[in-house]
Amino acid sequence: MTKNLDGLKLELATEVLSSGGAVRLRALGTSMLPSIWPGDFLSIEGQSSEAIVPGDIVLVARDGRFFVHRLIEKYNFEWVTRGDSLPHTDQPVPEIRVLGKVSLIQRKAKVIVPSSRVSVLGRTFAMLCRWDLFRNIALRVHSFRQRRVEERAYDLRLRHE
Repeated sequence: MTKNLDGLKLELATEVLSSGGAVRLRALGTSMLPSIWPGDFLSIEGQSSEAIVPGDIVLVARDGRFFVHRLIEKYNFEWVTRGDSLPHTDQPVPEIRVLGKVSLIQRKAKVIVPSSRVSVLGRTFAMLCRWDLFRNIALRVHSFRQRRVEERAYDLRLRHE
């Protein structure tokens, strides 16, 4: 049942994005740390292939699943992507498998416009995230900070009531 539901979601997202629409997805994995954290909401817009350039974060359909990775290279009709914290590029995919471009990242109350360039600090952090221990510590610190933000927002709401 889940497999059929996932297939329907993929099909629907493909249809919406190919018609120039937009979808909103929640990030689950850690391959795009530190640009995208688990739990972030991603706004993805259907774009023409000419509007997507290397450095953009894109949604790719591969093996019946979604992947959000950075476009590294376009050649002919095959595109190469890679997660920011992954050491190797993904297998090239046909251009048609790139469904859209991430236009916004929402992390709790913060809205981020993704950059097509990763800073030196971001690249260093991404490389450190290849080490399981560092990645796990970073995820725990991030989770703790997010809870603190939620608690402060809750306290402010209580004071104003």
